[in-house]
Amino acid sequence: MQFSKDILKTLAVFHLDRPEASWEDLKERLKEIAEDALQGHSEDSRGLYMELYDQMSDHLAEAASLGRFTQTQHRAIGTGQRVLRAAQDRLEGRPQELIGIIGELSCSTPVAPSPSQSVLLSHDPITFKGLSEMFLKERQGNVTDSTLDTIGSNCRVLSGLLGDLDLRTHTRADMVALKEKVVEGRKPLTINKLLGHLSTVMDWAVNNGFLERSFDKGLKIERGAESTRKPITREQVATLMDHANGLPVDDWKRWALSLGVLTGLRIGELYQLTQEDVRQVDGITVIDINKDENTGKSVKTPFSVRLVPLVDGAYGFSLAAFLEWVKGNQGRLFKQKEHYFNKPLNDALREPLGLKAGGDQSFHSLRHSISGLMKAAVTPEAIMQAVTGHSAGNITNDLYARTQRLPVKVIHEALVKAFALVAK
Repeated sequence: MQFSKDILKTLAVFHLDRPEASWEDLKERLKEIAEDALQGHSEDSRGLYMELYDQMSDHLAEAASLGRFTQTQHRAIGTGQRVLRAAQDRLEGRPQELIGIIGELSCSTPVAPSPSQSVLLSHDPITFKGLSEMFLKERQGNVTDSTLDTIGSNCRVLSGLLGDLDLRTHTRADMVALKEKVVEGRKPLTINKLLGHLSTVMDWAVNNGFLERSFDKGLKIERGAESTRKPITREQVATLMDHANGLPVDDWKRWALSLGVLTGLRIGELYQLTQEDVRQVDGITVIDINKDENTGKSVKTPFSVRLVPLVDGAYGFSLAAFLEWVKGNQGRLFKQKEHYFNKPLNDALREPLGLKAGGDQSFHSLRHSISGLMKAAVTPEAIMQAVTGHSAGNITNDLYARTQRLPVKVIHEALVKAFALVAK
């Protein structure tokens, strides 16, 4: 299988480009990556690392599904995906999972079976309670007491919900049924913490030979669903656009803010735009979000590739003035280094709205705002996904969306209808 350059780079980061590497070598590299993920980040770089971890996780998943790897390499890929998920949790203020994985990877060799383990290695049923007790005993000394207490508390909750289920013969249906119980009366963050610790114990059990396989993957609530980031309200968007429209026509912040409002582009997508990405399709001006390995342009997921029409006059936006600015900017539209783009742009958004740094509203909130506006206009789900570049979460719909793009005219008409709401 010939992978893209991006996937090959990710495989190299995890030393998966070395078929001869032993599990000990790969485990040491995984530990280094996990420890690096514990390092602090600035407010501006946090979002970039979140997207980076997303991209690397996608690369590992694609490689695992299409490539030929040894059993040891597949084991490293699975652990690498756990590390990346835990690294994202750490960026959201939940380091426990990452610390637990580091402790797990610090064990040089599997612990010799104790009497209690010998029971489990017989043909007796293996319960989550038994597995988690052994797991916690092995973690002692590798993590702090408070972390161990937290993991232990969550494992006891899971043990109560799973009861006497024999994990030797458990099925995907058993894990889905468990999630239904976990969800009842709990907040998304708590749900994901419990399911994360479930995966930690189950992965440990598989890696140490207690179980042949586990069916716990993909149960977590998606990060977008648990996000505490608030959208910018219509009134705030109007204030922001009044401010942007008053900036000089040669000020890049004017057009960066305007594109954020009118398209919902991610800040990384916006930063990569070139003059060629602003073009005409069927007589409509669109922003072309694309991937180009030759110039280093990348996208978050395959669904991020899209054409987003611009609506002239929305919130006072002047398409003619924007095109004139684009005409005078050959190559990349935003010339500054990334650090000098992300932070100033977020500051430019906060200033007219009187927001403080570190709050629950930022440039990314504009994606929530345009989604909310389209929902209010009863925009079909397929068109909303075409604008935001989100997956439908359904294999059939996603495959169709990647091969049969909606006409630009249809998307443009839907956006015109949505933006008309703000004029009422």
